[in-house]
Amino acid sequence: MTLSISDVKALMEQKVDEFNRPDFIHDDPILIPHEFSKKEDIEIAGFLAATIAWGQRKSIIKNAKHIIQLMDGAPFDFIINHKKSDLKRTKGFVHRTFNAQDLNQFFSSLQNIYLKHGGLESALSQTKNVAENISQFKELFFLKAESLRTLKHVSDPLKGSSAKRINMYLRWMVRSDNRGVDFGIWNRLSPADLKLPLDVHTGNVSRKLELLQRKQNDWKSVEEISNRLSEFDAIDPIKYDFALFGLGAIEGF
Repeated sequence: MTLSISDVKALMEQKVDEFNRPDFIHDDPILIPHEFSKKEDIEIAGFLAATIAWGQRKSIIKNAKHIIQLMDGAPFDFIINHKKSDLKRTKGFVHRTFNAQDLNQFFSSLQNIYLKHGGLESALSQTKNVAENISQFKELFFLKAESLRTLKHVSDPLKGSSAKRINMYLRWMVRSDNRGVDFGIWNRLSPADLKLPLDVHTGNVSRKLELLQRKQNDWKSVEEISNRLSEFDAIDPIKYDFALFGLGAIEGF
């Protein structure tokens, strides 16, 4: 059965309402930054949780909590003040292909971002073009990288990547709708600038609903589906991430 575009929009609005609520937080990596109230703690904890957000959600949350523990439960203070000798504590950390060497590089790169480049919001919000921002951020983030293997853990949309995890992170930081899930603590970008965090779940549901024609989950598909979602809500198109992800990952649509 093919749904009309009005039926698709109605379904999407219904599912946004169902999933964009505090109950969603408990089984999602966004739980990690919700443990903090200070802007810098939220954005650092969120960035690190989003970085390892692939695989089983229980494993993601468990390992993200471990990262927070390695920072003594104070992300911003640790990032600003840690010394190289403090990085010994990460020995043995691993989440899939992200290991202690990668984590140490992220700690060092974040310290440089905060001490010399105005923090994560400034570094990821140079223009209104999200693809350009992420690509420029990657270059800046790894400017003095000692571990070249770690570069793969930040995607580059200008090289075709869907950049799912950073787009998800940007949704967390930028969207503000008082529903208790996304934070809305960044204001250099608007929700209208955001792109859909495209993965297997959101991609498959988008195609089943005939919102996405392109077969690959790449940046061209991100732009295609994001533009379609803008037809439903030009001001806040990425709220539909809740619907697409919920339908796919939670309801098995």
